[in-house]
Amino acid sequence: MNALETRLAEVLWRTPGLMQVLKTARDLALPDWMIMSGAVYQPVWNHLTGRPLDFGLKDYDLAYFDATDLSYETEDRVIRRVAAAFASPLRAQVEARNQARVHLWFESRFGAPYAPLACSAEALARFLAPAFAVGVRLEPGDGFTIFAPFGLDDLFAMRLRPNRAWPSGNLSRVAESLSSRWPELTIIG
Repeated sequence: MNALETRLAEVLWRTPGLMQVLKTARDLALPDWMIMSGAVYQPVWNHLTGRPLDFGLKDYDLAYFDATDLSYETEDRVIRRVAAAFASPLRAQVEARNQARVHLWFESRFGAPYAPLACSAEALARFLAPAFAVGVRLEPGDGFTIFAPFGLDDLFAMRLRPNRAWPSGNLSRVAESLSSRWPELTIIG
């Protein structure tokens, strides 16, 4: 692990709700799973700004990848299995989604085409901003696998800039919402 990955792991370990989600997700053993996005970057920003580590956390995105059956019914069975593994309030906060299915609904929801993915980590490179593009998996033995295609510099610098490789979203709307909670963010248009 490099220095920023070590810092990230330290923050994750000190975030009780997130660790509970990671341990339960590990036990569920979904294929190619990870917790991604806000559940990872928000505790870091909270740590950097002296806020409670779970400040602002509304949900936990549990991504997995299973291309063997792309039906909604199969994904729904997994969603129900994941929900059953958690007690309230986490039951309502953990959102499991099969990344192998995203291309089936993305364009109708967000208005931009979305090529099929080959794995969960590939989704991170398409996130709106590099600071959001972080995923983690808790491995047996309690080590972390960290997925960050753009690195962790933006995350720890609290720098929000658009992902120029995937300009399919409205970063200004998201930036406005986030800067109301974390005014320390640096927004780069």
